[in-house]
Amino acid sequence: MTELSPHLQDLSDFVTASPSSYHAAAEAARRLEAAGYARVDERADFPAAPGGYVLVRDGAVMAWRIPDAGPVASDGAVPVFRILGAHTDSPTFKLKPRPSTSREGWLQAGVEVYGGPLLNSWLDRELCFAGRVVSTDGREHLVRTGPVARFPQLAIHLDREANNGLTLDRQKHLNPIWGAAPAGAGGRGGEPAADILAVLARTAGLDADDVAGFDVVMADTQAPGLFGAAGEFFASGRLDNLSSVHAGLVAMERLAPHGDGAGVVAEGIVGEAAGAPVIPVLAAFDHEELGSASRSGAAGPVLEDVLRRVLVALGVEGQGAARSFAGSWLLSADAGHLVHPNYAERHDPVNHPVPNGGPLLKINANQRYSTDAAGAAAFARWCGVAGAPFQEFVSNNTVPCGSTIGPISATRLGIRTVDVGIGLLSMHSAREMCGAEDPERLAGAVDAFYAGV
Repeated sequence: MTELSPHLQDLSDFVTASPSSYHAAAEAARRLEAAGYARVDERADFPAAPGGYVLVRDGAVMAWRIPDAGPVASDGAVPVFRILGAHTDSPTFKLKPRPSTSREGWLQAGVEVYGGPLLNSWLDRELCFAGRVVSTDGREHLVRTGPVARFPQLAIHLDREANNGLTLDRQKHLNPIWGAAPAGAGGRGGEPAADILAVLARTAGLDADDVAGFDVVMADTQAPGLFGAAGEFFASGRLDNLSSVHAGLVAMERLAPHGDGAGVVAEGIVGEAAGAPVIPVLAAFDHEELGSASRSGAAGPVLEDVLRRVLVALGVEGQGAARSFAGSWLLSADAGHLVHPNYAERHDPVNHPVPNGGPLLKINANQRYSTDAAGAAAFARWCGVAGAPFQEFVSNNTVPCGSTIGPISATRLGIRTVDVGIGLLSMHSAREMCGAEDPERLAGAVDAFYAGV
């Protein structure tokens, strides 16, 4: 196999269009609007009419679809939500205030480490700057450069011990170069010869003086692609967690706002009321890599605000909202770990996820993942309907696992939650990898999840 499948090509296009969380939210909203979803302004009342709707809050995007058959069943059953939760951000580097510097003839940018990237993986790659700027008139503009920056590694001739243990000082060694300072214009430690913000401003048709604020990160510019003897692997930046956002996005696109299946009702599996109309939701949060504590993160109010306002628009209030939440499901989709063949001892000795073995069901006794017995049974059902295999993931007892938006959302909302995601190697690298078949299998399971089966 030398060409990307249609699903992987679409995932590749989505990742390429999404170098920052702001771009990811905007691209998801653009695609949903093209599929017939209507943009909602948070400052206005939410609509009650059947159809699809999408809302963007900073780097987060929320989308939902109200059934054609009516929001309340004939027997009075309130609607329940099927929520695919994911996140739009990835580990990277973020521009500091007054970011432009020059030294020894090089133009450099001051950046902060964002989240927990594998720092060495960012060395010697051609990188772009991307994000949003706010102009002096208060308008927001998405900005993106081409491949202009690089973290150059010190030559082995100047550090003979580099291969015995590379140490990167986050302040001294992680200042990317992005240009050459003109001679006599600050090229040897003087005032900056050029301004990276001016470069970014030009991509939005602005002058540097028009920029009043900015949220700008770095991203690898290498295109996603296949590799492996039979093309069985897929490599890309930001698979954690744009792979999950994309799975939810394409599933929402397949649910045409007024198309087939709009009147699907839940069939009464564990935790749901039989006959309840189903409202599918895509909840793609920002700032998961930082702990989710923001107005657009899972620990913030954005999802609860949307769910409650949808119910109010449909005339469901008071105890009806609590009944709705009690019958709802959240599928927390975030990438997990495949077994690394060179470090197999870091993994559980029995549960060994493999590439192209299907999406992972993520389990942790200490509730770092929210999966319980009911969630495991439900995910098996959705994968069975989709014809997709799946595999369990659990950590080695001596290697504490990370967490996801799942436990945060479950704690905040009380909605039953199950944690899943595709398996990766090189998680938090500038370029991650997965089995080439696994992203589409996850999307198929999300289709079944949204269908209410």
